[in-house]
Amino acid sequence: MLNKKLRPVNLGKIQIEDRFWKEYMELVRTHVIPYQWDALNDRIPDAEPSYCIQNFRVAAKREEGKFQGMVFQDSDVYKWLEAVAYSLMWHPDEALEKTADETIELIAAAQQPDGYLDTYYIINGLDRRFTNLMDHHELYCLGHMVEAAVAYYYATGKDVFLNVAVGYANCVYNCLGTEEGKIPGYPGHEVAEMALVSLYKITKDERHLKLAKYFIDQRGQAPLFFDEECKKNNNTCYWDDTYMRKQYYQAGKPVREQDKAEGHAVRAVYLYSGMAEVASETEDQELFEACERLWSNIVTRQMYVTGSIGATEHGEAFSFDYDLPNDTVYAETCAAIGLIFFARRMFEITKDSRYTDVMERALYNGVISGMSLDGKSFFYVNPLEVSPEHCEKDYFRRHVKPERQKWFGCACCPPNVARLLSSIGGYAFECDDASVYMNLFMGGQVELELDGNKNIFHVETNYPWNGKVVVTVENEQPSFFSFAVRIPGWCVNSCVTVNGEKQLCELEKGYAVMKREWKNGDQIILDMEMPVTIVEANPLVREDIGKVAVMRGPIVYCLEEQDNGTSLPQIYLEEGQPFNEKYEGDLFNGVVTLTVKGKRVSDEGWNGDALYRTYRGKKFMDQELKLIPYYSWANRGIGEMTVWVRMK
Repeated sequence: MLNKKLRPVNLGKIQIEDRFWKEYMELVRTHVIPYQWDALNDRIPDAEPSYCIQNFRVAAKREEGKFQGMVFQDSDVYKWLEAVAYSLMWHPDEALEKTADETIELIAAAQQPDGYLDTYYIINGLDRRFTNLMDHHELYCLGHMVEAAVAYYYATGKDVFLNVAVGYANCVYNCLGTEEGKIPGYPGHEVAEMALVSLYKITKDERHLKLAKYFIDQRGQAPLFFDEECKKNNNTCYWDDTYMRKQYYQAGKPVREQDKAEGHAVRAVYLYSGMAEVASETEDQELFEACERLWSNIVTRQMYVTGSIGATEHGEAFSFDYDLPNDTVYAETCAAIGLIFFARRMFEITKDSRYTDVMERALYNGVISGMSLDGKSFFYVNPLEVSPEHCEKDYFRRHVKPERQKWFGCACCPPNVARLLSSIGGYAFECDDASVYMNLFMGGQVELELDGNKNIFHVETNYPWNGKVVVTVENEQPSFFSFAVRIPGWCVNSCVTVNGEKQLCELEKGYAVMKREWKNGDQIILDMEMPVTIVEANPLVREDIGKVAVMRGPIVYCLEEQDNGTSLPQIYLEEGQPFNEKYEGDLFNGVVTLTVKGKRVSDEGWNGDALYRTYRGKKFMDQELKLIPYYSWANRGIGEMTVWVRMK
């Protein structure tokens, strides 16, 4: 039976206490959420204004004004509220909850009598609503509203926001569809599909699941709705003059016929996440098989070593198989987050670690790189190679920044990071009535009811710097259940013991599954060797031929100018040279750094005015190289950086 076999653990039952993730979660709670609230209210000096809260005040007729900002500006406050909800689950905060309640009251005040709620059209004219579903993001804002409302309901038990979201969802259901009198439209920017399934799980209102399924099934059907909408409403599709055309929106053909990730990367993985949700809830095997094909295309042909996706700035999009440039890359933070959403849903259906392996890779590299270590600046684009001068002077690299920005006019990434990190415990552990799966290794404790008894799992680890994970069971009554531990794909040698006895259990889709009666004090130890690994790319990736990347455990490493000087492309690694590993507690909040003997191309014999000469062979100088975790770069000022290094 095709259905979700696992579910996330309630965040209120998880306490994350390890140094690595606790610091991130506390950073989001104490700095990022307040900082972003100031940004939404346009109180950050020298940052681009948001106008988000102001738009809601205008729409609620609490002040005079016009709509300002991006057409999808409403979604920023929804993502902020979702982050607040997750934070409240593991750290109650009366003042923060009061601010959230007041914000929700403002949002509710802007809602129209029939449930419609989008400030752009409320302010600019409701007669034009649902006339540009292709580009104007009404349904995208609906999706983020629903996700935030669902999270806030679970966090507080309050249903004011949930009722607002239900009202807008029902309004959309009444207006869109193939029935007579309805508009046969669907989202230009996907996210509502997966959100509506989450809403259905609370309301049990078949309209919400039916609407999600309709958005999936109608997408790409002939005649293409977006073509018809353009004709009817005199809209213009910018992407019709590009190779992507309507596949920019993943709408060029029905989703069941798609086997290659195309178009805007964030929209794509949000769509695929929704497809997985609908496939699971409706037991649609054909739709799930489409998800598997699209997943395979992404991770085997279009994913960076950091877990980032979206190779080109043109459309923030996938380009083509094996096209993975490092210096003109887009790799939007939101796209890596969306890939995590997709991975989680596929894992919940299959219990297969190939999805959680990618989830881990994206999380430790492509996502947390998007936020500075103080939580006050952000990357929209996450390059794998940077030269500050190129960023400033090369038009085709103008989107790449050598330092994180305080805020963005299009500020989707900062609140997206906040909501993910606030809910990270729910990605670490998943369960059903008879088993618990440990996907990510985070110190703390998890409380679950299994075999009719309360079981608490105490986790101790210094991951990702050390490969040892200790889990101690606490219960009052012996309980029979399965405990499944992921053995990461990067791990070649590992050992699992229970009470000191080595377990010889065969891996089940990458998990060591131990089914037994668990007693108070039972202890599981996973010990993973964590050597430095040299990684090469498929030769079809032209940009990486002759180059390697360095990993240790789940962490991708890079060279930064501050440690290795300028002109990083002149640097070579040498085969066979040993890496020295060192934990530096006062660097980047504590990281393992790597040093190794390398080479740099010598400029000996070059006339300063000569641009070319007859080839004389390369001469090299010795240089000790220092590598730092990729996610930590650009926290010490502006400079060059590279992930892929030439191999000598």
